[in-house]
Amino acid sequence: MPLETPVRVARELADRGYVADRGAVTLIAEADTPAATLEAAVDTLPAAAVKLTADHVRAVQADDPVDDPAAVPPDGADSDDTDDGELADDMGRADDDTDDGELADDMGRADDDTETVADNDDNESTADDTGSGNGFDAAEADTVGDREPSPPEIDNDVTGDSTGTGAYEEFVTVFRDRYERLSEQLRGRVNHRPADTVGEMTPGSQVAMVGLVNDIRSTASGHWLVELEDTTGTFPALVMKDRELAATVDELLLDECVAVEGSLSDDAGLIFADDIHFPDVPRTYRPSTADREVQAALISDVHVGSQEFAAEAWERFASWLHTPAAEKIEYLLIAGDMVEGVGVYPDQDEELDIVDIYDQYRAFSERLKSVPGDIEIVMIPGNHDAVRLAEPQPAFNERLREIMSAHDARITGNPSVVTIEGVSVLMYHGVSLDELIAELPDDKASYDDPQEAMYQLLKKRHVAPQYGGKMRLAPEDHDYLVIDEVPDVFHTGHVHKLGWGQYHNVLAVNTGCWQHQTAFQKSVNIDPDVAHAPILDLDTLEMTVRKFV
Repeated sequence: MPLETPVRVARELADRGYVADRGAVTLIAEADTPAATLEAAVDTLPAAAVKLTADHVRAVQADDPVDDPAAVPPDGADSDDTDDGELADDMGRADDDTDDGELADDMGRADDDTETVADNDDNESTADDTGSGNGFDAAEADTVGDREPSPPEIDNDVTGDSTGTGAYEEFVTVFRDRYERLSEQLRGRVNHRPADTVGEMTPGSQVAMVGLVNDIRSTASGHWLVELEDTTGTFPALVMKDRELAATVDELLLDECVAVEGSLSDDAGLIFADDIHFPDVPRTYRPSTADREVQAALISDVHVGSQEFAAEAWERFASWLHTPAAEKIEYLLIAGDMVEGVGVYPDQDEELDIVDIYDQYRAFSERLKSVPGDIEIVMIPGNHDAVRLAEPQPAFNERLREIMSAHDARITGNPSVVTIEGVSVLMYHGVSLDELIAELPDDKASYDDPQEAMYQLLKKRHVAPQYGGKMRLAPEDHDYLVIDEVPDVFHTGHVHKLGWGQYHNVLAVNTGCWQHQTAFQKSVNIDPDVAHAPILDLDTLEMTVRKFV
C-alpha cells in the first residue's frame, strides 16, 4: 500500500482541525472510498469534538454512507473533474491483501533495522517527472515536530578556489602536496630516511622509507618489487613471496603513500621489506556525536531524467519525511548524481525521459520541493552532474543553483567535509570505487559490499589514491582528495549498491540509488539497490535503513 495513503488521510484531518488515532486512519485508508468515508466520519462528530476515533469510523461504515469520493479532492484537483476511481487511486486505496502490520509500517513504525515502508513492483513508475507525482504538495504542508537544524559547516570545498590549468608543473605540485601531507601522518611511526640517502647507509642496516608507490612488479622468482618515490628520488623494496607481508602487496595501489620498513641488502641496492604501513585511521579513534536526539538521512544517485528514475518511491520517501516517524530527521545529505545527465555513457539518449540537461535539473528541483522545508539539505555533485568530471569537482554553477533554489539547499563540492551537530561527514560521490574494485582482490573490494572498498580509502587516507585509469584528476595547489582529519562518517554513492559498516570506529555507508536497472547497467551486470534511505542517529551514530520500493 502506498505510504501517501495514511499520510494524506492524517493531513486532511489535520487541515480540518481534527486529530485521529491510528485505528481511525487505518480504517479510512483501507476503505473502498477513502474520501467519502473520511467526509462522513467527520460529519458524525459533535461540534466540539477534535478527535476522530476508530469507533467513529466503524459507526459510519456500518451506516453505509453515500459514495461520494469527490467530496475530498486530491491536492490541486478540481472536484468536478475527479471521478470515483481517480480519487480512490490518488488516496491510495489498499489492496485486499494489505494487513494491519503493513499499514503500521506504512505509518512509520520501526521494528527492524531494515524496514519495508511500502511494497510495489520494482519497475512501477507512474509519476510525472516534472511534478510532485502524487498530487501531495509536501512543501506547502505543515511539517511534523519542531525541526531546528543548525547551519552545516563546510570544509575542504574547492568551489571558487580552483587554480589548475592542467600544466605539467601543476601535477608535480599536487602529487608533492599529497606526499608531504600523507608522509607527515607516517613519519611519527617509522624512522624515515629520504630515498637519496638510503643507498648510502651500511648494508644490512635497519631502514624505513616513506614514499608514493611508483611501481609494483613481480620478479622471475615470484617475489614482489615495490618501488617508492619521494621528493629526492626512488628506491625499491623487495617483498618475499613466502612472507605474510606478501598479502599486503595485493592492497597496494599506484600513487598511494606508504611506509616500508626492513633491512638493506648486501649491496645496499634495495630494502628487504619486513612491514608496510598505511596512513590509516588510528584504532583508538573515537568519533564525535551530537548532544541531542537528531537524525540525518543519507542518500545519493537520484538520477532524475532517466526513464528508470524511481519516481513513486521518491514521493513515498518525501511523504514519509512529513510523518511523526521522521520528525527527528533534520538533515538530508545527497552524495551526487542529482540527475541522469547527458552523454555520460554510450547510447544514453535512448534511456532518457528528459533529454535537456537544464530540464532535468528543473525536474529534480520539483522533486526536492516535496521534502519538508525545515530539513537542511546538503548536496555535492557526481559524475552524471553538469560539472567538470575531474576531481575535486566544484559545486554547481550559478545557473544550476538558480534552478535548484526552491529548497535553499547547501551546495558544495565533491569531496567536502560537512559537519552537522558536531558530527563530521566526509561526503564523496565515489568514482574511485570503480578503480579500487577493479584493482583489489574480491575480499578487499567488491560491488556487493561497497563499504569494504570504502575501508580501503580510509586506510589509505585518500578518496582517490590511484591516478591514470578512470579516475580524472584536476591539479590544484594542494590535494583536496587527501583525508587529513579522520571523519566520523564516510558517505559515498556512485556504485548504486547499499552497504555500510564500521572501520576503526568510522561509519562508512554507500547509499544505493533511486534508479531502477537501466539497459546499460544490465549490460555491465549492475543490479542496483533502489530506494533505500539510511537514517543516521547523530547522537549515537547508529543507523537504520528504510526501504521505499
